[in-house]
Amino acid sequence: MNYFLVKSEPFKYSWEQFNKDGQTFWDGVRNYQARNNMKAMKKGDLVLFYHSNEGKEVVGMAKVVKEFYQDPTTDDEKWVVVDLAPVQSFERPVTLEAIKADKMLEDVALVKQGRLSVMPLKQAEFDRIVEMGNS
Repeated sequence: MNYFLVKSEPFKYSWEQFNKDGQTFWDGVRNYQARNNMKAMKKGDLVLFYHSNEGKEVVGMAKVVKEFYQDPTTDDEKWVVVDLAPVQSFERPVTLEAIKADKMLEDVALVKQGRLSVMPLKQAEFDRIVEMGNS
């Protein structure tokens, strides 16, 4: 299994809306590294949902329910989407500040490459963030 983190600005697409929808395709990615990370996602992989700009916090966990396919919001064949479904809301959001303060997370892409919208996580990093959100 692989682990990832995706970012969304809550005023564009929030965790609350994602839960209401029950499933969505993750569109609008226009960065090659983020796109390649989406192409690496496999059905069943787990994904942390991060509110960017407002909040700056991981608020829940989702899973990949369909692997990459052409982004339906563009005719440009370079861009893809994956389908995600919510799994669990965190008991308390894990802030960027808390992630930066945790020695176990000092190398996480969220800290090292802050502008990247889709990033892989090591299992230990993923597990640590989930622990922080549910303790």
